[in-house]
Amino acid sequence: MRPRALSNLSAVTPSSSDGSVLFAYDGSDFAKSAIAVAGRELKGDRSAIVMTVWGPLEGVPFGSTVSRGINEEVDRGLVEEATRVTEEGVELAKAAGFDATSHVERGDPIWKLIVDAADQHDAAVIVLGSHGRTGVKAVLLGSVAGAVASHSKRPVLIAH
Repeated sequence: MRPRALSNLSAVTPSSSDGSVLFAYDGSDFAKSAIAVAGRELKGDRSAIVMTVWGPLEGVPFGSTVSRGINEEVDRGLVEEATRVTEEGVELAKAAGFDATSHVERGDPIWKLIVDAADQHDAAVIVLGSHGRTGVKAVLLGSVAGAVASHSKRPVLIAH
């Protein structure tokens, strides 16, 4: 299934009473740009959930107790960083006119967690930035934006 572009974003009909927006936010310039675009294009009072997904280090193949302790410490650092990044996104969303809250999630695949969170929160639209990967990079690294657009039943705004 090919992603559909949203032509009239101000006419996005909320699927919930508040028409909330789910921002998939990773702290990149692309994600920051997506929040700015949504602030200009999605009119009206809207609540927003700013979501950051991080992956744990459980699969690192060093079976010793020492590495387990290191992995736990690194995981704690990842949680702290994901929380910091999400709060940065919340501040940007508030500056763009949204009543924003944070949502930090751990796991994989990232696209599925985003789609599931949008369903859980009954978001009217999912907004995310595209890193613009093409060719081999897109095959090797994947495209979260493309996967979200392909798998979500909700409107998706991808800012380039």
